[in-house]
Amino acid sequence: MQQKILTQSRKKRQPKRQANLVDSRELLLRSGLEVLTEKGFSATGIDEILGRVGVPKGSFYYYFDSKEAFGLALIDRYADFFARKIDRHLNNTQLASVDRLRSFVGDAIASMARFDFRRGCLIGNLGQEMGALPESFRARLKEVLEDWQARFAVCLAQAQEAGTLSKSVDVNQVAAFFWIGWEGAVLRAKLEHSPAPLELFAEFFFAGFSAG
Repeated sequence: MQQKILTQSRKKRQPKRQANLVDSRELLLRSGLEVLTEKGFSATGIDEILGRVGVPKGSFYYYFDSKEAFGLALIDRYADFFARKIDRHLNNTQLASVDRLRSFVGDAIASMARFDFRRGCLIGNLGQEMGALPESFRARLKEVLEDWQARFAVCLAQAQEAGTLSKSVDVNQVAAFFWIGWEGAVLRAKLEHSPAPLELFAEFFFAGFSAG
């Protein structure tokens, strides 16, 4: 009878323990994203992230094999979050294709403004540090940017079908141009604590549609 009670007690505790593990890992990822969208990966210590969520340093390696593994998990988390953000705008069939792009840009500017332009793009931030980062980051960052470009290229192709973008335009090149310029504008906006660089880039980018 006593053994049965002990077994039942362990079963009751196990889901709670598993939930705590999931919650702690999630807290670490959220804290990491907050810090790394403001600061560099190399300049950020694990202690700073752990201190924000109250997780002991010895426990960090239960969730992640290394700081490199943690960084790769952060890239995946941010890539997933931002892809869903892009899709929310670019898949909005209630808007014309070009207006979907404008909607994304407006939302992205508003998101940076909410944090007084202190937080940038994690992918862009890491790309600028690549010379000092683990080589495993390079391919993953490139994949993320190419994925975002591909999503934009689909919307641009739809703009061509709607007649708002010339069919002679290479949509893959235009999508690549957007992300190259946009990441630079994000960096400048973060530097200046101002939306002006983002607005300037968007103005010239969308001017190309009316010209086409």
